Amino acid sequence: MADDSMIPPPRKSGVGPFLAKAFGVILILVLAGLLMLWGVQRYVSNRLTPDPTTIASASLEGLREQNRLSAFAARYVAVVTSKQSQLGFTTEKTLIMPGMVRYEVDMAKLTQSDVAWDGTSKILSVRLPAVEADGPQIDLNAIREYGSGGPLIVFTDAEKRLDAANRRAGQIELIRQAREPAMIKLARDATRRAVERSFAMPLRAAGIDATVAVRFADEPVANTERWDTSRSLQDVLGNRR
Repeated sequence: MADDSMIPPPRKSGVGPFLAKAFGVILILVLAGLLMLWGVQRYVSNRLTPDPTTIASASLEGLREQNRLSAFAARYVAVVTSKQSQLGFTTEKTLIMPGMVRYEVDMAKLTQSDVAWDGTSKILSVRLPAVEADGPQIDLNAIREYGSGGPLIVFTDAEKRLDAANRRAGQIELIRQAREPAMIKLARDATRRAVERSFAMPLRAAGIDATVAVRFADEPVANTERWDTSRSLQDVLGNRR
């Protein structure tokens, strides 16, 4: 009888291990492909997705290049009267002086720290320098003068002094009217709308649904108003460098 220990064990079929190895290799390749595809998609998305901070920074530079932005102007009329008394005589002259006042904002003072983006609420906050009343620009052709005449006008330089006093007083009156709170509010509102459009239009063109909130540095802030809680463009762009 033959020794059983001399009989070699039966060979296991090589198909099963081969399929297992092949499956493992395919699985690794699939996972590697998916990982590569995810990386490519993320790279393309980062490159092609509009960046609101970059768009806002470009809009900011465009506004700064304008130097001074004037979005509102108003025409005022000053009516002033001056009197002169000398040698027992009195004379007076009344001046009607129309003038145009333009309200401007010095956009050169605007910096990246004045523009902040809140990605959660999608609000772009912009803080502008104070509105300034420029002028007045006197309409010389529309000036009207009325006087009482008399000896002082004929024999002295009273008329010259009256004219000079009226013109100074007229300019002061025009500036006073221009700086009335109601007119400053109108100027702020007009400038606010212009700046909001300047920032909002490029964002919308890029497909970004954002709200632009503009306020002025000297404008009162309500206690319930949330401000400067987002990151400024200076901080965001600075971290990228």
